[in-house]
Formats: sequence, C-alpha cells, structure tokens
Amino acid sequence: MGHIGALQNNILSSHSLNGLLGCNKGESCILGASSALDHSSSKEPPTLHRLYFGDYFCSTNHSFPWKGLRCKSFQGSVLIDRVVEVDHGSRGLGSDYVGVRRNSRELKDSNNARNSPSLAPEEAPFVENDETTNNKILQRLCSLGKLTVAARLIDIMARKSQIPHFPSCTNLIRGFIRKGVVGEACKIMNKMVMSGGIPDTITYNMVIGGLCKKGHLRSALDLVEDMSLSGCSPDAVTYNTVIRCLFDKGDYHQAISFWRDQLRKGCPPYLITYSVLIELVCKYCGAAKALEVLEDMAMEGCYPDIITYNSLVNLTSKQGKYKDTSLVISNLLSHGMQPNVVTYNTLIHSLINHRYWDEVDDVVRIMNETSYPPTQVTYNILLNGFCKSGLLDRALSLYSTMVIKNCPPDIITYNTLLSGLCKEGFVDEGIQLLNLLAGTSCSPGLVTYNILIDGFARMGFMESAKKLYDEMVEKGIIPDEITHSSLTWGFCGADQFEEATELLKEMRKKEQRIKSTAYKCVILGLCRQKKVDIAVQVLDLMVKSQCNPDKSIYSALIKAVADGGMQREANDLHQTLIKWNILKEISLD
Repeated sequence: MGHIGALQNNILSSHSLNGLLGCNKGESCILGASSALDHSSSKEPPTLHRLYFGDYFCSTNHSFPWKGLRCKSFQGSVLIDRVVEVDHGSRGLGSDYVGVRRNSRELKDSNNARNSPSLAPEEAPFVENDETTNNKILQRLCSLGKLTVAARLIDIMARKSQIPHFPSCTNLIRGFIRKGVVGEACKIMNKMVMSGGIPDTITYNMVIGGLCKKGHLRSALDLVEDMSLSGCSPDAVTYNTVIRCLFDKGDYHQAISFWRDQLRKGCPPYLITYSVLIELVCKYCGAAKALEVLEDMAMEGCYPDIITYNSLVNLTSKQGKYKDTSLVISNLLSHGMQPNVVTYNTLIHSLINHRYWDEVDDVVRIMNETSYPPTQVTYNILLNGFCKSGLLDRALSLYSTMVIKNCPPDIITYNTLLSGLCKEGFVDEGIQLLNLLAGTSCSPGLVTYNILIDGFARMGFMESAKKLYDEMVEKGIIPDEITHSSLTWGFCGADQFEEATELLKEMRKKEQRIKSTAYKCVILGLCRQKKVDIAVQVLDLMVKSQCNPDKSIYSALIKAVADGGMQREANDLHQTLIKWNILKEISLD
C-alpha cells in the first residue's frame, strides 16, 4: 500500500512540472527579473541602498516612493536605487534617484529646473550635477549593469557639454551590443566620438558586427570609413565581418570590390581576410571564379599562400567536386608551390568519406614519393576510415606499417583500433590491445575504457564490463555519463534492471544527464518483472530530473499494480490519471 501512495505523490509532482497545478511551460523564473517585476508591481516603494561616491554619501533615515519632488527631503548625498532593469528598450530612469549636496539657494534653483516644462521630472537630479559627479554616477551605473539609465545620463551630459567617462562609454557600447540593442550602442559611440573619445578596435568591431547581424550593411560600411578617419584603423576582423555579411546578402561582386578598394587605400594585405574572401567566392561562385579573383588580387599586391590553396582544396573536395580540386592544385603548381602534408591529408579524408579507396591509395603512394611522407595524423585518418567502413584487416595491416616505418602510434591510434575491434565484436582482442598499452607511453584514459565498456555492454558481457569499470575507478579515472549510460543500457539488455536502477541513482547523484529513454526502459522492465516499488523509485528520479513520463509508463505501472493483486489501488490510480487527462478510459482487465 505504501508504494501506491508514493506513486500518486510522484505523479502529482510530475504534473506540477507540466503546468497542471498552475505553472505554465512558457513561464521562466529568472531571479533578477522576477525581483524587479515584483518591486515594480508592489504598492511598497523600492528600497534605497546607500552607495558611496567619493565624499558624497546618504545620511537620511527616510524612504520615499518615486513621486513628486522627494529630493527636498534629501539635503545631501548621491543615491542610486538598485532596482534591476527589466525593459532594456526603455530610456526612462525608472525608480533610480540621484541627488547631490547643495545649499538652500542651489535647492531653490533646482526646484525651478524641475518645474521647467522642457525638462522631464526624472532628468532633474542629473541636470543639477557637475561633470565630476555625473561621471562618478555613470561609472557606478555601469558597474551595476544599468545600461538604460547610464545611456540617459550620457544624453543629459551631452546637452550640458559635459565630457562622459570614456571607459564607461566603451562598456556601455559593448553591453548594448551584447543585448542586441545596436541603435543605442551607435548613439553612445557617436556622443563619445563627438566628445573627443576614440573607441578601440574591439568596440568598433563589435558595433560593425552588430550592424551586420541586423542587416544594416550601409551603416556598417560607413562606420568602417569613420573608423579609419578616427585614428583607429580597421583590422582583419573588421574586414572579415563585412565581407561575410556581403556574401550572406548575396552581394558577391560588392564584397570583391570592397576588398580591392581597401587594398588601394593602403590597407595591409591581411592574408586571413584574403583567404576568407577567396573561400567564399569559391563556395558561392565556384572554383573557376575563385581562381580568377585570386589572380586579380595578385595585381593589387595580395598573394596567395599554401593556406589559401588548402582552404580551396578542403572546400571543393568536401563537396565532392574533384574536378575543381584538380583545377586548384594545378593553379597551385603553376605558381611554383607544392602541396604539403595538410593538402594530402585533406584529400585523403575527403576521398575516404566518399569511399574512393583506389584514389586514397594513389594519394598515399604520391606522399611516399615526395618530401611529405605520411605522418601520424595521416595514419590516424586512414585507420579511422578503415575501421568505420568495417575494413578491419586493412586497419590492422596499416597499424603494422606504422610500427615498421618507425611512426609511433599515439592514444588516438589505439582508441581508433579499439573502437573498430569492439564494433566488429572482437572485445577479447580489445582487451589484449588494452594490456599492450601498459608497456607504452600511451596510458589508457577515460575514452579508452568507455570504448571497451560499451563494447562489452553491447555484447551482453556485463561481468566483464563491471570488471573494467572497477579497474578504471581503482586507477583514479572518474567515470562520466557516457560510461554510466553504456552500463545502464547493457544492464537493460541483460534484464538486470535493479543494477540499472542503482546506476541511475549514481548518475542522478553526480548530476549527470540521463535520457528519458533510459528511465523509460528501466521502468518498463521493472514493471514486467512486477517490481513496482523499485519502478516507483525510478519514476521519482525521473520526475526530479524534470523528465516527463509518458502514457506508456503510467499504463505499465497501473498494470503492474493490478497484476500484483491490488486491483482496487490500480483502479484508483487509473481514475486519478483520467481526472488529470493523462490517460483515457481503458479496461484494466
């Protein structure tokens, strides 16, 4: 009887998560935002925290709502309310309040300023401050992350011909860009430049990137020109951003013209930008056009190197356009260059993916005839391709070749071979290879053990899998969620659902991710074995992990309860689930 009550409690918890008890899926509870909303909707005024700005500090014991001319009650200090901003698009000051020490005459003048029809009430405190005070406030606002209020303060300072604190302006610009408020960032940058400040290259690049993301390409191009005139020269990141944006919009010819114009204006011939341009031309316009642009840019003093050509080889071969790849390599040779090991490895990787084994052999033969013989990376690419394609004999033969040619295998080599052996069911040979590692500089790690444990689990050899698990723990190797998931599925396949339950508890304890399918498999297996109490425990874990049980799980539990001789309890549980619209009317017989 006790487990039936627990089962109903678990189901209740599950559907509290699903919104059946008043919480909608679409709602998200973010502490900062919730606090701000709670303050703004409450009838109580927000609490004012005392903040120090140099010699200014608050000495009042009173708290007032933001209505009327409350600053009459504050005869000195600088105050800022710590209400978190919620509406990032707003330019109002919300409940923030700033006041400064002043004598009675200054207070009278400030009252006149507040009553001015051209001045918004919330601007009055900032307007009365001098430049030093406002900059102290600006720095504090930035440190609190109050972007909207800080932007409003810069507006007021600009109207008063006060020079804002430039590092704070930079932080504000970057902050608005991160939030996607590009227009506000541009306004602050404008005021900063007009006040004599020069944003750094990173800030300019962030704004240009933000404009490009929003589709304001013309503004981005104008800003690149302004950047040069300001004394902060564009760099490779600047040009790459604009060129990528132009290609995204389909303006291929403009992108090429833009880079050519920059070179003619004295821009350094950044090789990375040049390579990006050529690769994008190749991607969108074809290899022939890319090589044409390559020749044109050489006339402007921008010359390709092997990296440029390798990027074209990579792009064309990945697409399976080997005629274009041949064209690129021919152009490379015509400029007096030679393919390097990266070129060959790129070709081999692509040819393996397209299953062109004869061509793979040809490339390896060419490498052996040049000054770029196969390297450890080359052999690992080949081994991985052979193992994934089930060509285990070729993989083992290649491993022998590595050893003969004095090319030492690394842990990637061994893990690749282990994976191939286990995939084909040769787990005993995998253990022999593991033992062989003990005498080498390649110590088996987490990946190595995970491969073998998964291999044994798939074969149903759970005792061997558990033995390997214990061995890795003894060696100080911490199992991860892949280790535990492999064992869990292995236990399920061997109908050892209680062992699987213990593993799920361990994973939950370590906060490792557990898939809903794993929970479902264990619960259904336990129900088939009529172990309802344990199944309820797993359901509890599932609900606490915020995974939603489906109808098949509930139906299996109800059937298991009924098969256990508790028909009335099963009917009660069934009726409860019908009431919650989880299950429909079905017969339990």
